[in-house]
Amino acid sequence: MDETELARLFEGHRNHLRAVAYRMLGSLSEADDAVQETWLRLARADISEVTNLGGWLTTVVGRICLNMLRSRGTRAELPLDTHVPDPIVSPEEGVGPEDQALLADAVGLALLVVLDTLNPAERLAFVLHDMFAVAFDEIALIVDRTPAATRQLASRARRRVQDAAPEPDVDLARQREVVSAFFAASRAGDFDALMAVLDPDVVLRADGGTGRPAFSAIIRGGVAVAGQARTAKQLAPFVKYALINGTPGAVIAPRDQVVSIMSFVVRGGLITEIHVLGDPQRLRALDLAAWLD
Repeated sequence: MDETELARLFEGHRNHLRAVAYRMLGSLSEADDAVQETWLRLARADISEVTNLGGWLTTVVGRICLNMLRSRGTRAELPLDTHVPDPIVSPEEGVGPEDQALLADAVGLALLVVLDTLNPAERLAFVLHDMFAVAFDEIALIVDRTPAATRQLASRARRRVQDAAPEPDVDLARQREVVSAFFAASRAGDFDALMAVLDPDVVLRADGGTGRPAFSAIIRGGVAVAGQARTAKQLAPFVKYALINGTPGAVIAPRDQVVSIMSFVVRGGLITEIHVLGDPQRLRALDLAAWLD
């Protein structure tokens, strides 16, 4: 098979591979790196006896992502509990076709935050089996464990996900109303109105990156989060509503500069989680030109 034909076949699997890598890594740039490395390995490999190219490529990208996760070690520069994965930002009217594969399983930032707490082998087993229906026999070869042990990895991960990332409300219109009410109350500095849309146990996770350590924090409880929202009311006029990983959120862009992206989890008509990415370096790496005036 010549390289042109091989490249054509690979392009047919690219979106799927990027979706796998994004769920594994929570980083769009690292996902692209993993997909590129998968292509390089394919170009060097003898696949004359490969009968299922898609399965072969999924295994390869999974192994690459596993190695990348293991090489991360601990985040010495940023506590893991404040890390916000890369968001996928879309217009309010809907997710574009280029992002549909990435978000096919409604992979919200809250889920990616929970996946970050899993060890690499657990994350691989859960992502490949529960999200992409890869058999445990195949996953076991990647993590170098028995199929039974691999099944246990996925089971532990599944329990963690179910406990920490329950499903948000399904009504997007109602979610938009709640998010809009949050920003209206913030703009007005209305503490009572903020408390009315915040779950008493709401958690706000803010990731300012290494350059803004004062911005990085995790805030728990309705009173504390409402107080923080009131102090940020000067940014409320610069809110541009968007879909963040398929659910209502906002891009904050004063003076033609994106300073943060906010994602919300709405359950039972109340905001239970807020994720704020304010890392200037990571924001610059995202394609956000459409959100500037």
